[in-house]
Amino acid sequence: MSKKIKTFSTYEFVDRYFEPEPPLQEMMRPDFGRFFIVDVQELIKLSKLPVPASRSTTHSLIYLTSGEATMKIGFHDVCIQANECLVVPAGQVFSYDKYEQNQGYIAVFSSDFLIGKIGSKELIDQFEFLTLWGNPIIRPEPSSAPFLAMLFQRVQLEYQQYGLGSSLIQPYFIAALCELNTAYQPLAQGKSTTSLHLTNRFKAFLHQYIRSKHLVSEYAELLHVSPNHLNKIIRDVTNQSPSKWIDETLVLEAKVLLFQSKLSISEIATELGLLDASYFSRLFKKYVGISPLEFRKRIDLS
Repeated sequence: MSKKIKTFSTYEFVDRYFEPEPPLQEMMRPDFGRFFIVDVQELIKLSKLPVPASRSTTHSLIYLTSGEATMKIGFHDVCIQANECLVVPAGQVFSYDKYEQNQGYIAVFSSDFLIGKIGSKELIDQFEFLTLWGNPIIRPEPSSAPFLAMLFQRVQLEYQQYGLGSSLIQPYFIAALCELNTAYQPLAQGKSTTSLHLTNRFKAFLHQYIRSKHLVSEYAELLHVSPNHLNKIIRDVTNQSPSKWIDETLVLEAKVLLFQSKLSISEIATELGLLDASYFSRLFKKYVGISPLEFRKRIDLS
């Protein structure tokens, strides 16, 4: 039976990775599964580190007013500093492993929270940073810092005082997202709309079919293009071949399974559609630097 990789709800993630102390209960309202916003420094103090490769059903957004924050999103290490924003969209694999001195806000929210009253699906669809293929880092102009800080501060005050009973939280938060959206820069700039659309569809298909499709030709067939054309477009837009995208996505899925399940290495290889366990181990070591078994041992020791 297939062991589907678990995607944590906010409730499950908080229960697993944060200390159940009164300060945490004071910061978060009972309905925090839809939305919450707290001081990033206060929340990180209560987290159980390291947080290994995981994914959530909700979006996370960190906006810093000082210091820096680092995290691994997908296969890449990212870092933000003051007046910068880091976004982890729902479904994206992420991990982090250290405490850092910083100040700012962390908001965790569902897509449904943004819809209704003044929000709409059409509006939310404009926020590419909430998609799996979006750029996780937003760097606004310095002139926007006072406005963003004010918006997030107001949202946090409303949340602390009234929870989601406040009618001001959603409009102020959406205003902050719109402000961020004016500064957002796609990962691939200067490329044609057609090429970007094909690349984004390829990335979406990767997350959907990675357990059953491992060949460039299979994704080319889904996208109704030739393998050569897909290879050319993906390389041009991302500076990386589609085969490498496939490999990295397989390794990300393996990391989550190694942490979340008790499956053997050969069973994990089978779950990922790789019938040769030795090939899986070589692939994993190529990208991670250690074997799957060693990776699991390090998780057990943390």
